[in-house]
Amino acid sequence: MPELMTPPPYSAVEPVTDIIHGVAITDPYRWLEEQDSPRTRRWIEEQTRYTHSYLDNIPGRDRIRKRIEELLCVKTYDSLQKVGNRYFFRKREPRQEQPCICMREGPDGEDQVLVNPGTRSRGKYIAVKLLQVSIDGGLLAYEVKQGGERTGSIEILDITRCEKLPDELPRGFLRGFAFAPDNKSLYYVHQPLGAERRRLCTAYCHVLGSDPRQDQEIFFAGEDPAARLGIRFDRNRLGFFVAKVGDTKACAFYLRDFRDSDTPRLVFQIEGALFVPILVGDRILAFTDDNAPNRRIVEVPEDDPKSPNWPDFIPETEARLTGCAITADRIFVSYLRNFRTHIDMYDLAGSKIRELSFPQDQTVRILANHQGCDEFLYERESFTYPPATYRYLPDEDRHLLWSERRVPLDTRAWTPKQVWFSSKDGTSIPMFLVGPTERLNAGLKAVILTGYGGFGASMTPQFSTFVGFLIEQGCLFALANLRGGSELGSEWHQAGKRRNRQKAYEDFIAAAEWLVENGHTIPERLAIFGGSNSGLLVGAALTQRPDLFRAVVCIAPLLDMLRYHLFDFARNWEDEYGTAENQADFDALHSYSPYLQVRPGTSYPAVLIVSGDADRNCNPLHARKMTARLQAANISQNPILLDYKEFRGHSPVLPLSERVEGLTDRLSFVCDQLEIPI
Repeated sequence: MPELMTPPPYSAVEPVTDIIHGVAITDPYRWLEEQDSPRTRRWIEEQTRYTHSYLDNIPGRDRIRKRIEELLCVKTYDSLQKVGNRYFFRKREPRQEQPCICMREGPDGEDQVLVNPGTRSRGKYIAVKLLQVSIDGGLLAYEVKQGGERTGSIEILDITRCEKLPDELPRGFLRGFAFAPDNKSLYYVHQPLGAERRRLCTAYCHVLGSDPRQDQEIFFAGEDPAARLGIRFDRNRLGFFVAKVGDTKACAFYLRDFRDSDTPRLVFQIEGALFVPILVGDRILAFTDDNAPNRRIVEVPEDDPKSPNWPDFIPETEARLTGCAITADRIFVSYLRNFRTHIDMYDLAGSKIRELSFPQDQTVRILANHQGCDEFLYERESFTYPPATYRYLPDEDRHLLWSERRVPLDTRAWTPKQVWFSSKDGTSIPMFLVGPTERLNAGLKAVILTGYGGFGASMTPQFSTFVGFLIEQGCLFALANLRGGSELGSEWHQAGKRRNRQKAYEDFIAAAEWLVENGHTIPERLAIFGGSNSGLLVGAALTQRPDLFRAVVCIAPLLDMLRYHLFDFARNWEDEYGTAENQADFDALHSYSPYLQVRPGTSYPAVLIVSGDADRNCNPLHARKMTARLQAANISQNPILLDYKEFRGHSPVLPLSERVEGLTDRLSFVCDQLEIPI
């Protein structure tokens, strides 16, 4: 273990005190919120040097890096769509920094590169994302991102001529997009950087080849700042969906024919619930959780469009409905039941035809944009099986492999096992354990634990290079299915949401305690990791039980929960977390906010906090302030480190070489702290 001979860089303490609901809250590092100030930049540079004085000198780091290159430098495919006889997808060759957008004529045709970000002058940090292909397969809309930024610019490619058109949307936020059926125009909801918010509530029509300043406003959703506007369309109709989420749900849907320039007609307007429209042939379906916590699909009748008491098209079941796809003549609906993905196939009359069968331990994800497609496209993966893409032919009831990620990792001896443990309040919580069969039984070993517990996200079996490497070195992996997710239905989400969020943290701490009490590990050999909402989770765990863990990897987190909503677009998370503006929310946030719970004179575990300038989902101020506060408070010899990069953001679009280095840093840190021989 390399010894840090010098203390961490000095962080000036400049207390700022706010009075919130009569409580004095003192923030010693408010100045680190100013990302572009000269002294914040100097502080970041000093922290980076300090971090790499440790990471770069870890024994075995070069061997770790070599192995990570072997695992990541493989051919990958993703984002498959089919239009007509053409397949569109992203593909990255083994040593390529970024994936290209490609096309294949027919399932067995040659891969043709349409958009190669590597040819751009701005270097390896440029990434492209496939958005939409026109109905005839002639035009392609794609997003261009720089680094991990949340925003992007939208470009249009004429596929036949393989020529980029001059028409594009500048860097900003895209909320809706549709090509006109004749390919002469397009419709969009887009807010350029720096533009007023009204742009996100307005739909425009752009005629290809025309001056964008002449784009026509065709729909306005109103002045309500809580409203969100999206576009729905099929071959003949263009719809505008207005939704409000949070404490006061509401929605409205307007529709017109593409060929009709008249004002769109109101189809429905509902208070207190969300009905998300789905256009199918000449009909309208809607996806909703109204009076159905596990969700259902209803049909909106033409003769009674204003009443929400519409007939079920696909009723609610005991399993949570997680998604659906509409092909040319079938509807595919996915459910999560007993931690397994189930997909049912229906005809357009709503009659169930069959259930598709999948291996028991695999997670299945429906791919987007099936409109008019004669095949059903999906991905599947597991703890031991890297992501693979499949085509399902409904008429033949056949699953055909499209692509698979061939990772040189032998997982044949790995076995997932599910256990249940009791949380602080006695609630039974499920957890997956993954490792070689002989290591699933009790016996002290290094353990890596994670969870999520938020936003109703279900943590099901997925492949991870980070986890795979550690299991290969003899670790046991544990994934706790905390309250706040939806693994056990909507009530599981509500039980760990907003003012109940401490329950998720108690579940996570109880998972760690169970691993120790049942002889799998000891605190000195237990590490936890998580990103985004899971970064908040591990931040809460390390401040509430610093004695329980040896190492913490905290990636792209929210940590100052009294101020999170004041930056970027984080107010969008108000329904999940609440905000300090509400007294009851404040009480809950104040009680667990990791930044506020750091206590001077405490022995903290080793912590690696990962963030970067481009993150606008979880602003990097959280990582900067938490690093400073932990470093000042910690009295143990364990390092508190900040891994910070200019282009790192919340979007997973960093180039391959950066991903290799980042994963090498995290794995070197964990292996060093848990004394895993490499």
